[in-house]
Amino acid sequence: MGLNIIDAKMLSKMFLAGAKNLEHKKEWINELNVFPVPDGDTGTNMSMTIMSAAKEVAAIAEPDMVSLAKAISSGSLRGARGNSGVILSQLFRGFTKVIKEYDEINAAILASACDKAVETAYKAVMKPKEGTILTVAKGAAKRANDLAMAGEKDLEIFIGEIIKEAEAVLAQTPEMLPVLKQAGVVDSGGQGLVEVLKGAYDAFLGKELDLSIEAAPKTSSPAEKGVMPSNIEAQANAEIKFCYCTQFLIMLNKPFNIKQEMDFKEYLSSIGDSIVVVADDEIVKVHVHTNDPGLAMQKALRYGSLTTIIIENMRLERDEKVSDMMEKQMQSTELPNKSETGMNGSEVVSPEHKDTGFIAVSIGEGMNEIFRSLGVDYIIEGGQTMNPSTEDMLNAIEKINADHIFIFPNNKNIILAANQAKQLTTDKNIIVIPTRTVPQGITAIINYVPDVSIEENEAVMAEEVQHVATGQVTYAVRDTMIDGKEIHEGDFMGIGDKGILSVGTDLQDVAFNMVKEMMSDKYELISIYYGDIIKEEQAQKLADMVRAEFGGCDVELQFGGQPIYSYIISAE
Repeated sequence: MGLNIIDAKMLSKMFLAGAKNLEHKKEWINELNVFPVPDGDTGTNMSMTIMSAAKEVAAIAEPDMVSLAKAISSGSLRGARGNSGVILSQLFRGFTKVIKEYDEINAAILASACDKAVETAYKAVMKPKEGTILTVAKGAAKRANDLAMAGEKDLEIFIGEIIKEAEAVLAQTPEMLPVLKQAGVVDSGGQGLVEVLKGAYDAFLGKELDLSIEAAPKTSSPAEKGVMPSNIEAQANAEIKFCYCTQFLIMLNKPFNIKQEMDFKEYLSSIGDSIVVVADDEIVKVHVHTNDPGLAMQKALRYGSLTTIIIENMRLERDEKVSDMMEKQMQSTELPNKSETGMNGSEVVSPEHKDTGFIAVSIGEGMNEIFRSLGVDYIIEGGQTMNPSTEDMLNAIEKINADHIFIFPNNKNIILAANQAKQLTTDKNIIVIPTRTVPQGITAIINYVPDVSIEENEAVMAEEVQHVATGQVTYAVRDTMIDGKEIHEGDFMGIGDKGILSVGTDLQDVAFNMVKEMMSDKYELISIYYGDIIKEEQAQKLADMVRAEFGGCDVELQFGGQPIYSYIISAE
C-alpha cells in the first residue's frame, strides 16, 4: 500500500532535495537559453531563488507546516532573481498559502496547492506568455486536479504522474514558442521547475540524498574591499540625530492589518526616522534609526515575538569608519570616488530626507559614473551577468531617505523583481520605470523634471524609453540557428531589441552592421558605450564609421566599462 500523506518533516526533505537538484543542474539549464550568449542565467537565477528559501528551511530543527510554509515563501520571495526566479517564488508563495492550513498533505490538498501556485504566479506576470515555466506549472496542476477528482490517493503514483505531465508539457514548449523551436531547446524556466519536482520526488521515494545546505557567504565590508569615500571630513562631521540603527523581524501572532501597520509606523516616526516596515503574511521586517531601540521593540512585541535583532551604534561605526578611511587614504592616492560600496551596490546617498530618490541597476565603471552624474542615489551592481534579487532592491530602497523612489531595472529580466520589491514596500512610494536596457534607463532619468508631479514624470519617462532602440554586441557560446542566422561558437553577435541583427567573426563589422540594421530616419542621436575589453582607439574607429554612414545624426562615444558586451549602442 502506497503512502497517502506528507507531513512537514517529509515536505522539508522534499523541498531541500528539489533545491539541491536544481542547484546541481543550473549550468545545464543556463545552456538552454535561447540566445547563445555567455550570460544565459535562468538556471542561476532559479537556483539562487530556491537556495535562499532552502537556507531558511534547513535552519528549522523541528518543522511544522506553518513554519515550513513561512520559510519557503519568505525566503524565496526575498531571494528572487530574474523573471524565472520571481515566477518560481510566486509559485511557492501560492503553494504555501494552502499547505500552511494543514498538518499533513494528501492528494486533494496537494492538487489545491498546485492550483493556488499557478493562480498566484500568473497574477504576478503582467503579460503571461505560454510556452514558459507558467505553462509547465499549469499543466502539472491540471494533471494533479484530474488525478484527485479520479480518486487517486497513492502519492507515489500521484506525484509521479504530475512529473510525467510536466515533462510532456515541457517537451511541447518549442511548439508554443517558435523561438524555442528554432534554437532547438525547451523552455529553460520550465526545465528548472521539472528539476525541482524530480528532486523532491527522489526524497519522497526515500533515496539517499545529500540535503546539506551551505550558509550564505559573508559579505565583504567596504574597508575589506579597499573602497572608501573621498570626502572624509564631511563623513566625520556629519550629524547623526538618531544613534542606533535597529532592525528586527516580528513573527506575527495574528495577521497584521492596515490600521495596526499605520499605527506602528506612526509610533516609530515619533521615536526615530529611516523607517521601513515590510509586512508579509506572517512576518514583518522592521528598520528604524532611533535613540531608544527598546521602545521600538516593546511596541513590536504587541504584535508577536521578535527575532533576528540587529542594533548598531552608528556614531561608533562612523568614527571607526572614518579612522579606517583616513588610514586607507594615506596608503593610497588613487581611491575610487564612491561614498560606499557593497556586494550589490554603491551609494551616493545623503542621510538628509528628500522628496525623490533614484535607484538604477548598472554594471561597469563608466555606466555607473554616468548614472551618478545624472543624480542616481543608489546603484545596484548587476544586469546582464547577474540579476539582482528582490532583497537587493529592498535593501537599496531602505538606504534612500526619500518619500518617492524611482527604480530603473535596465534589463527585462529584472523588472519583475523590482515590481515585487515595490509590492513589499509600504512606507515609500516606489515607481518602477520598466527600462529594458541601460540606454533606456539613461534616457528615462534625463527626462526627469523636478518641478512636475511624480505621475507626470512617470508618464513622460515611460513614453520616452519607447523611442530608444538598443543593440548589444557579445559572442556566442555554442553553435545554433536563430532568427534565420547560422551562428557558430565564438562568433560575434549584434543583438537588438527583438532579435539578432548581425553575426560574424569581425567584432567591428558586426557592431557596424548592427547599427545599420537598427537605424531608421526617425533617429537623431547614436550613443556608443564601449566595454571593459575595448580600447578607446578601437571604439573611436567604430564611431568614425558610424558618423560617415549616418551624417545626419549626432554620434556620441562614451566609456561604459561593461563586461561581456563589447559594445552597447543606442539610437533615439
